[in-house]
Amino acid sequence: MSYQAAFMYIAPGNDPEKQKAVIPGPGLDLTVVGVKSYEEAVKEAKKLVENGVGAIELCGGFGVEGTAMIKQAVAGKASIGVVRFDIHPGMGNKSGDSFFIKK
Repeated sequence: MSYQAAFMYIAPGNDPEKQKAVIPGPGLDLTVVGVKSYEEAVKEAKKLVENGVGAIELCGGFGVEGTAMIKQAVAGKASIGVVRFDIHPGMGNKSGDSFFIKK
């Protein structure tokens, strides 16, 4: 059986039922899923872990606070990795935290 990993990306309008693909490999199966908010990302991360995913890589759109939310949601059941931008070019040169964290 292949190791199960996932890459999660965040962008307005994503629907995780539509923006989802599984790329099978000889030693690693990769699930790619798109979400539109941190709250939706938390729900999807929990589903991924329930389905055997052991590592989740988050796109650069997740800020520090968003990453912490995912880490807390999976409660040590998966390793969390991040692609990091200080500012994200696809988000008007801002962190995802400025869009998805209500202060």
